[in-house]
Amino acid sequence: QDLPETVLLKFFRPENTPVPARPTPEQLSNLIKTSLHYPESFNHSFHQKSLCLVPVTLLLSNCSQAVVDVMIDLRHKPTSSEALEIHGSFTWLGQTQYKLQLKGQEVYSLQLKACFVHTGVYNLGTPRVFAKLVDQATLFETSQQNSMPALIIINNI
Repeated sequence: QDLPETVLLKFFRPENTPVPARPTPEQLSNLIKTSLHYPESFNHSFHQKSLCLVPVTLLLSNCSQAVVDVMIDLRHKPTSSEALEIHGSFTWLGQTQYKLQLKGQEVYSLQLKACFVHTGVYNLGTPRVFAKLVDQATLFETSQQNSMPALIIINNI
């Protein structure tokens, strides 16, 4: 039997590879990395004070080298009734929208307050974060990918 002839493959790359001028939608949705910092559980006496206020830090990290416009919207609520049954509803106190600009690789810490009226397990992962490159002439910011649910347990003491 004759063995098939072996053919050598040549790989080449053109020297002037064009750099894409526009970032892809996936790159745009990963400009800002967010993380929430809060206690896993929080003890509160609802008999003494009906409102339970918990400090929460929203950490925003610019993952690009470019200057990025960021918009944070705290007014978003889970719409599915299942999410409300499991986690219940809570309110962010104070300002509900923030607009800021992050330099390349900058990390920004935003102090928030969550307000609870009942004991239970809640998902704090409701802030929606939008971002766009400063020099980009787009009207709409790209929604940033949200992380995992951020669950907190509120206990009555």
